[in-house]
Amino acid sequence: MVTRRRMIGAALATGGGVLLARTTLRPAASATASVPDAEAAADVAAAHRHSPGADAPDPGPDAGPALVEKFTTALPLPPVLSPVSTDDGADTYAVTMLPSYARILPGHRTPVLTYNGAFPGPVIRARSGRPVIVRQTNLLDDAVSVHLHGARVPTESDGGPMNLLAPGATRTYTYPNDQPHASLWFHDHAHHSESEHVYRGLAGTYLITDATESALPLPTGRYDLPIALRDARFDASGALVYRMDDPLNRTTILANGRPWPKVEVAARRYRLRLLNSSNLRFFSLRLADGGPLTQIGSDGGLLERPHTTDTVDLSPGERADVVIDFSRYRVGTSVVLTNSLPPGPAEHVGQVLRFDVVRSAADPSSVPDRLRTLPALGAAARERTVVLKVEENPGAAPRGLIDGKVYDPARVDAAVAFGTSEIWTVVNANTDIPHNFHLHLVQFRVLARNGLPPGPEEGGLKDTVRLLPGESVRLQARFDSYRGRYPYHCHLLDHSAMGMMAQMEIG
Repeated sequence: MVTRRRMIGAALATGGGVLLARTTLRPAASATASVPDAEAAADVAAAHRHSPGADAPDPGPDAGPALVEKFTTALPLPPVLSPVSTDDGADTYAVTMLPSYARILPGHRTPVLTYNGAFPGPVIRARSGRPVIVRQTNLLDDAVSVHLHGARVPTESDGGPMNLLAPGATRTYTYPNDQPHASLWFHDHAHHSESEHVYRGLAGTYLITDATESALPLPTGRYDLPIALRDARFDASGALVYRMDDPLNRTTILANGRPWPKVEVAARRYRLRLLNSSNLRFFSLRLADGGPLTQIGSDGGLLERPHTTDTVDLSPGERADVVIDFSRYRVGTSVVLTNSLPPGPAEHVGQVLRFDVVRSAADPSSVPDRLRTLPALGAAARERTVVLKVEENPGAAPRGLIDGKVYDPARVDAAVAFGTSEIWTVVNANTDIPHNFHLHLVQFRVLARNGLPPGPEEGGLKDTVRLLPGESVRLQARFDSYRGRYPYHCHLLDHSAMGMMAQMEIG
């Protein structure tokens, strides 16, 4: 089990950082020469125009903390999209990717990249068994690829790193939603550009519900809050500063795109759908008074049983559904949600947001002792080992490796038989750099962490799992939904931009 002490110790072991707290780096070149056609090659070249790590004068320390007073701005809720059509048994949405401005810091307009002008991106609410169709139009200068993270979708709608949407083009993504309830998210996945694009705002929320979830008396409506957490760095003008491998300088903590907001709550239960949308930062979240957090879900939906804890740990891309009962506080009380992981000054990165209990309210909600039943894992057809590593050589850019190789879109790294279940042991071969692991298409079950049973927080369905330096995780997945090529990679986005990505072919 990953304990809070071990998470903090691992962060400190890297010199207070969570990546390579050294210099600005360029991603290693991948084998783009093997892209199958000239159009794809041109898209890749376009994606490189604003590649992460581009040379630019360093603007100095993060100006964000000096430009904002903590806990004075209300937490915004991202807009919920309405379909443009509900014909033929599907909900159709129109989404445009475009540059815009966001009022993140008081008195400043920050240039951002957006879905439909929203920072962070909007929410799409879906229902299991009812397809969603999204027409994505790219009005940015760069090629993009829209990935619905955690979804079971055909390859043409997966948003793979080389399945690019050129500037000015429109593409239709079809999401069958033939999976149970889950708190998913969507984000850019264009290889080499994903890190900067997501950092500048190309991320949104996608919530699937079903009859199992709807039948439970959990908090709903205004008491069900999606909250995307991340860090950022700003210059004195309020503009986002993007430099690859920059965890030490990102000391402004954002919740739903606002720095250190306050959340006015009633003295009753709330459901918080927490997403770590950071490029690199790990969070270890707890209430400042040590109060209980009831975790009810993870990446792939509800746990089988609720888990009461005082700490929730999230690596980039991971999600956790948590219920907090604010009836234990008197009206007029405030309590801060804190983060105990570096890097950065504790007075900044150690605080996330503040809950202000402002009124009483009736509360018909509850958290049942049993939330769902997960299917049996069944026998595995084969086992394989996947090794993650950042390789550094003097005078050269670091390379992100899986099984000793940089990502090559023409190469199949794992051939998986359709309809079978496999056990993968994923290993972090670095001794001072954390990773995590995201598998497209499937939700998996964690069988063991470092040879021991996983903790209850990892007992549900997962699509992203953290790996501290030297750790190994054993997981099992069933590949029975779609055939084709899908990637797997580290979801510390700078690592995937460096080439820490591979692909499986299911057939």
